[in-house]
Amino acid sequence: MKKVISISGNDLTLSQLYQAVFERFEVSLGDDARERIVASRAVVERLATGADAVYGINTGFGALASVRIQPSQIRDLQFNLVRSHACGVGAPLSATETRAVILLRANALAKGFSGVRPVVVETLLAMLNANVLPIIPSQGSVGASGDLAPLAHLALTAIGEGEAIYKGEKLAGGEALRKAGITPIDLEAKEGLALLNGTQGMLALISLALRGAETLIDTADVAAALSLDALRGSPAAFDERISRIRPYPGQAATARNLVRMNRGSEIRESHRSAEKDTRVQDAYSLRCTPQVHGAVRDALSQVRTTISIELNSATDNPLVFADSGEVISGGNFHGQPLAMAADQVAVALATAAGISERRIEHMTNPHTSLLPAFLTADPGINSGFMIAQVVAASLASELKTLSTPHSVDSIPTSGDQEDYVSMGMSAARRLERMLEALRNVVAIEFLAACQGIDLQAPLRTGVEARKAYALVREVSSVVHVDRSLAPDISAVAQLIAEGNFQKLLA
Repeated sequence: MKKVISISGNDLTLSQLYQAVFERFEVSLGDDARERIVASRAVVERLATGADAVYGINTGFGALASVRIQPSQIRDLQFNLVRSHACGVGAPLSATETRAVILLRANALAKGFSGVRPVVVETLLAMLNANVLPIIPSQGSVGASGDLAPLAHLALTAIGEGEAIYKGEKLAGGEALRKAGITPIDLEAKEGLALLNGTQGMLALISLALRGAETLIDTADVAAALSLDALRGSPAAFDERISRIRPYPGQAATARNLVRMNRGSEIRESHRSAEKDTRVQDAYSLRCTPQVHGAVRDALSQVRTTISIELNSATDNPLVFADSGEVISGGNFHGQPLAMAADQVAVALATAAGISERRIEHMTNPHTSLLPAFLTADPGINSGFMIAQVVAASLASELKTLSTPHSVDSIPTSGDQEDYVSMGMSAARRLERMLEALRNVVAIEFLAACQGIDLQAPLRTGVEARKAYALVREVSSVVHVDRSLAPDISAVAQLIAEGNFQKLLA
C-alpha cells in the first residue's frame, strides 16, 4: 500500500517533508485545500478583467507595477514573467533539495491565498510523485521577493520549458513531462507570479540542513563522551543539579547524554584517586560540553520553530482573501526570518566544530592528554594523529569564516523598489558544505577518542560508549603504525551522516 501525505497548506510537518523527500512518500492535495483554492481563484478571475489596477494580476511587476496590462496580454504576461526570471546560475540544487522545493511550493499554494487554479498545485504534485526534477540553478536569489530565480526554473519546467531530470536522464522540460504523462500548465492570470514569488528555495535548504544539524549535535555528544574517557576526564560537571539551576533545555539534554554514555566506565573508576593525576578540573572543552553543545541544541530548536511556521505560511504577493474578495499587497515573501535562522544554524555548526577540534587537540597533545604523543605508542618514527588534528583545525577555521552572517547584508534590486533584501538563499546554500565539514571534524574526534581508549587497555569505557566504539572499529582498526587516515575519516563521516551514532541515544 502506498504511503500518502495529504497537504492542505496548514499542517505539513518537518517529518512529512523528510518522508516525501527521502522516502518518496506520495503527496496529494486535500479536499479542503481544493475548496479554498477554488474560492481564491474566483476572486482573481473577477478582478483580472475589471477596471481597477490590481498588482500582479493586471499590472507589471516590481518597479513596473505602475504599467497596466490589457486583458488580452494577461496570459503572455505570466509566461514572460517565468521566462525572464529563469536566469539563475551556478550548480543545480540536488535531487533532495529539488524535491523539497517542489513540495514546499505546492503546500504554500494549497493554503488558498495565491489565487491559482487547482491544476497548478496538482501539476507540481504530479511532478513530485513522478520524480520529474527541474534543473534549478542554486545561485541568483537575494531572498526577496522570495526566491525568484530558483522558483522560476521550477515554474519553467511546469510550463513545459527549461530542463529536468527524469529517470536519471537530462531532458527538455516538456519532454520530461510528456514521458511522465504530465500536461504542462497553461498559465492564467497571476499563476506565473504565484509560482515564483515565495521563500521555498531557502526554506527547502534550511529544512534539510536542520535535519543534518540535529543529527550532528546528538552525534557530537557521543563523540565527546568517548573523548572524556580517552582523556580520563570527570563526569562530575554533568551532575543534573548543575543544569537544574541554569535550566537551558539543551544543556540538560547534553549532560544526560554524557552521563548515560560514560556510565560504568572502568577508565573513570581507575583514576578517581590516582596520585599521578593532579588535575582538579578538566579543560573547558570537556567540562563545559553541556553548556556549549546545549547552546547549539537550543539554537537549532529556535530554528525548528521558525521553519515550522514557514512550512505552512502563504509567502507570495499579492495575497487573495476569498472571504472579503480583496487582493492585498504585502511582504510575506521577504526571507528575513529564514535568513536569520540560516545564520543561526551556521553559527551553531561552527561552534560545534570549534569545541570538537579542541578535544582532538587535547587528545593528541602529550602535555594535556597523559597519553603517548599524538596517540601513537611509538612516537617519532610514527606521527600518529598529528595531521588529523591539523585537518580538524583547518576545517574548524573554515567553518568560522563560513558562519559570517548573511542576514545583515542587503543590496537594492529592481530599480530600488526592492531596496532591502534578506540574502536568505545564500545564507542557506552554505549549510550543506558546513555540515560536511563538521561531519569530518567529529569523525576525526571519534577516531582520536577510540585510539585514546585503546591506549587505556585493558580498562574499558562505559557500556553505552562501547557501542559507539564498536561502530568506529567496524570501519577503522586501531592505528599501530602510520597509515593514511583519509579512508577512515570518510567511513566514520558516512556513519555519522546515516545517523548511526544518533540512534544510540534513542
